[in-house]
Amino acid sequence: MTYLWDDPATFADDALAGFCDLHADLVRQVPGGAVRRARPERPKVAVLPGGGSGHYPAFYGIIGPGLADGAVSGNLFTSPSAQDAYSVAKAAESGAGVVFSYGNYAGDVMNFGLATDRLRAEGIAVDNVVVTDDIASAPDEGQRRGIAGDFAVFKIMGAAAEEGVDLASVVRVGRKANERTRTIGTAFAGCSFPGAAEPLFQVPDGKMGLGLGIHGEPGLRDVPLSRARELAADFVRRLLAEKPADAGDRVAVLLNGLGSVKQEELLVLWRSVAALLRESGHVPVLPEVGELVTSLDMAGVSLTLTWLDDELERLWAAPASTPAFRRGRMADEPEPRAVADEQREVEPVARYAPASAESRQLADHVLGALRRVAAVLGEAEDELGAIDAVAGDGDHGRGMVRGIGAAVTAAEEAQRAGAGAGDCLAVAGDGWAARAGGTSGVLWGAGLRAAGEVLGDHAGGAEVAVKAVDALTSRIVSLGGAAVGDKTLLDALEPFRTELQDAVAAGAATGIAWTRAAEAADRAARSTAELVPRKGRARPLAERSIGTPDPGAVSTALIARTIGDYLTGEHR
Repeated sequence: MTYLWDDPATFADDALAGFCDLHADLVRQVPGGAVRRARPERPKVAVLPGGGSGHYPAFYGIIGPGLADGAVSGNLFTSPSAQDAYSVAKAAESGAGVVFSYGNYAGDVMNFGLATDRLRAEGIAVDNVVVTDDIASAPDEGQRRGIAGDFAVFKIMGAAAEEGVDLASVVRVGRKANERTRTIGTAFAGCSFPGAAEPLFQVPDGKMGLGLGIHGEPGLRDVPLSRARELAADFVRRLLAEKPADAGDRVAVLLNGLGSVKQEELLVLWRSVAALLRESGHVPVLPEVGELVTSLDMAGVSLTLTWLDDELERLWAAPASTPAFRRGRMADEPEPRAVADEQREVEPVARYAPASAESRQLADHVLGALRRVAAVLGEAEDELGAIDAVAGDGDHGRGMVRGIGAAVTAAEEAQRAGAGAGDCLAVAGDGWAARAGGTSGVLWGAGLRAAGEVLGDHAGGAEVAVKAVDALTSRIVSLGGAAVGDKTLLDALEPFRTELQDAVAAGAATGIAWTRAAEAADRAARSTAELVPRKGRARPLAERSIGTPDPGAVSTALIARTIGDYLTGEHR
């Protein structure tokens, strides 16, 4: 379990703040993560790894010369928001462009993609390198998730950028490294969120979960617990079967502990791994054994191989100097310096278009509904997390609570500044996306903003509600790329949209129409228990989710039902 925390909801933020204070001579905290304190003397490509927290030293522990220029840090096991990525990129960019790198998870792909679009619109050169090293998660390399192989890709890209090459060259070597990187892992016990009494999953006695993820997901299947030499043989056999066709015999090797496996245990395992690699004709090059990409306190290990050519080996062996990882000595390591006089940027004051009295009155009801949703989601947090933990990382409840809390705060601030209903709803979406992160965070954030843009300065009414819901749903569909039947929130949202449209067309008042639509969403959400997920983090554990409804669909139906109760209670 996780023993030390103040507030479980702020654990990730508190850890980042502590890290930046401890290493204040090397890094500085910025909204959304951290960057190197020392600016480059000349423009260089900024390499920015990122993802959820809970993986230390990934991602902010590897900020420094020869590796990362900054790191984008989301909540525990949750992708950072697009605003987080944009903020870190703006702080780290020095004139030669930015490259984001992250694991292949839907929330990360969406949020970093949105930040990329925003930066390009401002004329900043930016690209993305998505890591897909987990051989257990999918047969197709392009569909695989990114786990501990992240580190090898980040290290090689960071070294290339330190040499002063251009953005296209950094991206090229990063993608080449990813194409030659393979990882397999296993879990002996699940990890626990701060404040949680139970781990996210249990491994049966005498078993281990082969094919674990790094976001608290269980292994893809349980197999008998083996001795170190047997586990080493299984890992090496599986990875060598994935050897790229044009690869040589020199490999970068990472034997990674996930959080609770002791260094001595890793050394026992390494003894067999090293022997097996050499017996197969391979040469381990500067192998790393220790905690590189963790998963809070998960008891587990992973083995990563990156097949090297001359270029990749030079970059893998290049010096690096970061708080959590050092190799050799940089020629021009920065001298520590005082930070007491650090200048901080002042957030601009938001301004809103003049709102009519009717729109400001409707904003009161928008806030009332959001507050009611926040209360209900808070009560359902544990239940939503338990549903998500069946085939995911168990963070859906916490992410939804964090998102709606930020949405309420943002909407309240907007209302105090004189905003109408549309602007309140739009900034609520921005707040949700910025604080919740993850797939659901970016989808709900974008959806609420779309609804607010349609609502505008209108005074409300059933027809406007239909248009707002239609905009919300359409934005989520276009951004997430899911369809009905994929076992996502859309399986509840589409029936809700259809029933609302039909009820309003038949003459029903807003509250009655909304309640009917919420009932349709509730039925549809329950029926997702029979579906097999085709999108998102649950896909690798698809069969395990049969019999359990989709957490996103359940929370969507709960939100719809709560707003329906609010509408019928306020407007009888």
